[in-house]
Amino acid sequence: MTSHSKEPVASSSREFVKQSSLYQEFLAEREEILKHKWLESERLGYDIGFERALLDWIRKHREGWRAARRQGMSAPAGSSVSPFLTAGEKRL
Repeated sequence: MTSHSKEPVASSSREFVKQSSLYQEFLAEREEILKHKWLESERLGYDIGFERALLDWIRKHREGWRAARRQGMSAPAGSSVSPFLTAGEKRL
């Protein structure tokens, strides 16, 4: 058996993973962490690094971000939910 016979299976498996809701959530969360890293690094004047940004974002923003995402997924089309709200913040 050659390695070529396994390529379509591996490719379809990768596509399945990329389309999964779990992977999409991971990518969205990662993007928010990277935004937080950039903003905090700009504010402090130096690169805080991914690990510090990750831990800080989880502690300060993850719960509110996830709640906003859940609410946004169940909201009617056309309504907007900011993923930047934290649990203690209010909408204007």
